Amino acid sequence: MEKFAIYDMDKTITRAPTWTRFLVHYAARHAPHRLALLPVAGVIAAGHPLRLIDRARLKQVTHRLMIGRRTAPQRMARVAAGFARRLDRSGLFADARAQIAADRAEGYRIIIATASPRFYAEAIAALVGADDVIATEAGHDAEGRVLARLGGANCYGPAKHDRLVAWLAGQGVARAAAHIRFYSDHISDAPALGWADEGFVVNPDRQLARLAEEKGWARRDWR
Repeated sequence: MEKFAIYDMDKTITRAPTWTRFLVHYAARHAPHRLALLPVAGVIAAGHPLRLIDRARLKQVTHRLMIGRRTAPQRMARVAAGFARRLDRSGLFADARAQIAADRAEGYRIIIATASPRFYAEAIAALVGADDVIATEAGHDAEGRVLARLGGANCYGPAKHDRLVAWLAGQGVARAAAHIRFYSDHISDAPALGWADEGFVVNPDRQLARLAEEKGWARRDWR
């Protein structure tokens, strides 16, 4: 039996959401003039709760505003590494790291499944020694530069569940031959929590806590 412990990233392993913080981190180092556009990005983001812009489009628009249309992959990797180093100091839940270590000691492969872009999610995943990362993919041009558009679906909600199913099949592991733990702080991950053999809700809000009680998912408080 193959064993996998799959973790959402933002607010499950990290103490806070990472996307806006990464945008600011990048702009401060390579395009300081773009910091003046942060209020514009905030106004655009405010349209998401009003259903004026979806999450995928929001990522692309704010990427374009704060980073630019295209970025050399070497530069993106350097910025991502620096961003991860900052998070490593105080931005990760100690209890998340302890649980990851405990799962690994039990023989589980550690997988990060996140809606955050791969170009920095991999650097954060490396901090906890993850074996693989499932994330939102960025588009790339013919020269390999990272574009301000997605290279596929935003890895969120049902799309994340679909990516997990495809990933497991790609590993050559039948679902019946795997034991899966899934950890998340957000109700959008209900499809993946229900797919797992063991679902764990982390620091849940009331809505997720109610659903967890109904579904029998375990609760963890890492705050």
